[in-house]
Amino acid sequence: KHFPFLSGFGPFRQYLVNSSWEAVKELSKRGLGKNIDLRIMQLPVVYQKAKEQVFKIWTTLQPLLTVHVGLASSAKALIILEQCGKNKGYQERDACGFHPEGACCMVDGPEKIESAINMKTLWKNISVEGIDITFSRDAGRYICDYTYYTSLYYGNGRAAFIHVPPLSKSVTADFLGKALQTIILEMLKQCAEESK
Repeated sequence: KHFPFLSGFGPFRQYLVNSSWEAVKELSKRGLGKNIDLRIMQLPVVYQKAKEQVFKIWTTLQPLLTVHVGLASSAKALIILEQCGKNKGYQERDACGFHPEGACCMVDGPEKIESAINMKTLWKNISVEGIDITFSRDAGRYICDYTYYTSLYYGNGRAAFIHVPPLSKSVTADFLGKALQTIILEMLKQCAEESK
């Protein structure tokens, strides 16, 4: 029952292939070890639909941890561990041309929600050869941030968000899948220590 859930995003703007989904599929092939059942799903770059899917994940599957992976187009070969999700400021339009009513996630929600995963600790404990990893407290007020906040809200903080760079010669889907494996195993270690 206690399995991690992973999501990546579908295509948007000029990114016909979204590195986040490619990385998640790659990780799914690799797995997280034989005792860990991993489920994955692609989310659309559409506020309302992403929110509905996240709600479904938490209410029907009740995963141990949900890790959302998104594409940071500005990131040059950098993996970013996001600590929190923000509720307001969603002015940018999604793939369907919409943005949320009142530019906010949850009308009655707190300004921001922190992940139960301590990203700073995580960042100190891992290294992935060939790429820099950093952590951040601002996931960018677009679908990524919106999805993250929604997931933290429904999952009582048991969500995490990882921004990955676009695919390139040095950053392949295979490479990102391996990096995700390292990062998520460390996240699960933190979950296990917390529940002791």
